[in-house]
Amino acid sequence: MPVTLNHTIVPAYDNDEAAGFFAGIMGLERLPPAGARRHFAPVRVNETLTLDFMTVEDPHGLHLAFDVDPATFDAVLARPRRAAVPYGNSPADRANARVDSPWGGRVAYFEDRAGDLYEVISPR
Repeated sequence: MPVTLNHTIVPAYDNDEAAGFFAGIMGLERLPPAGARRHFAPVRVNETLTLDFMTVEDPHGLHLAFDVDPATFDAVLARPRRAAVPYGNSPADRANARVDSPWGGRVAYFEDRAGDLYEVISPR
């Protein structure tokens, strides 16, 4: 069996808020609360991966990058535009509203309240 990532825990100020933000921008499915104390707010990323958002006192942001096809990139990008969520083409400038990538294709970075940096990458 190949090694695949099953889930990762994403620290958040408010797990429900963070899961809703991420799922809403990415167009992904929220799952019912999970964990022994139902303290995770999971979001299904694909068939094998969930992001489990967990409320913590002092969250430290993660950088999570996702490869997507061009149509999915367009759909993802439309959501922060509609919601007035800043995005940009550089982790150093996440609010320049650009998506051109110096490596070719397109890239968009946006972040949540806890400083989690999400990167969406498309070949064009």
